[in-house]
Amino acid sequence: MMNVVIVDDTEINVTLLRHLVGKISGCTALCYTSSSEALQWCEANMPDLVIVDYMMPAPDGLEFIRQFRGFPGKQDIPLLMVTANDHKDVRYQALELGANDFLTKPVDKTEFMARSRNMLALRRSQKQLAERAEWLAEEVRKATFDILAREREIVFRLSKAAECRDPETGAHILRMAHYSQHIAKYLGLTEADQELILEAAPMHDIGKVGIADHILLKPGKLDPDEFAIMQQHTVLGHEILKNSESKVLQAGAQIALSHHEKFDGSGYPVGLVGEAIPLFGRIVAVADVFDALTSARPYKKAWELERAVAFLHENAGQHFDPACVDAFFAEWSEVLQIHSRFQDEEAAL
Repeated sequence: MMNVVIVDDTEINVTLLRHLVGKISGCTALCYTSSSEALQWCEANMPDLVIVDYMMPAPDGLEFIRQFRGFPGKQDIPLLMVTANDHKDVRYQALELGANDFLTKPVDKTEFMARSRNMLALRRSQKQLAERAEWLAEEVRKATFDILAREREIVFRLSKAAECRDPETGAHILRMAHYSQHIAKYLGLTEADQELILEAAPMHDIGKVGIADHILLKPGKLDPDEFAIMQQHTVLGHEILKNSESKVLQAGAQIALSHHEKFDGSGYPVGLVGEAIPLFGRIVAVADVFDALTSARPYKKAWELERAVAFLHENAGQHFDPACVDAFFAEWSEVLQIHSRFQDEEAAL
């Protein structure tokens, strides 16, 4: 049903126009003799056609158009103004303010029906285009969601492939990724960046696929030469992921290369200092170390949470960006929820 708003301070004119609108199929006439009341209705509702007289007590027809066009979403609603034949200056002003067409007093019934139907046809086309655009946008959202879901699954499985060669578990991937998102949240990053780091963080150690088993799986401490080789997993991970068109893989490449850098410059592979280390790398450094410390491995027992907390605080400004450490502890209950939520490799992002 199309809503036609009629605004005229003369009752007999309103009666005539209501009668004519009633002859147009699928239309309902909403009549006002007060332009202020009509504006209130139009501000809160969506008319399909507005027919407004020029000669009215304030606000007159011109002021009505000015205010009406200022309402959100009302810029394209068809609007007819009723004026006397000699009001050319008024018509010029009305056109500048946003009137679409005119009716001349006394209103000719045939002309009224033709112009109204034309304006309503325009409105129907607008609504159909809007509905079509909304449908297309929804289809794009669905397709994008499916693509991102598949991309996330591929990234996670690729990350697990690297972890399978390491004593770490799939649950570690999930915990540290959610810790990273948590830190990003309390650093004030956008929701898009929070989601991005959640999806990209699992790839931090993807370069371990290129490290020989006798080094990667060595139960004891690595000697200097072995440790130098192990450090190359950061570069290998970057090489695997770089130059992708995917934002997730681009972020993963950055994280893989930089998550072992330290805030004081003593990290690897480059020895970056402070904020020269990419933010995502600084975030993942905190998340990864905390989870590694609090997780049991074949070669070590899990640290108590209090001990790991103390380690992060003690190394803020040295190993870790202090802002990232503060963000990690901004809401400790959320950290504990993540810690307890992901306890096995079947957990899902």
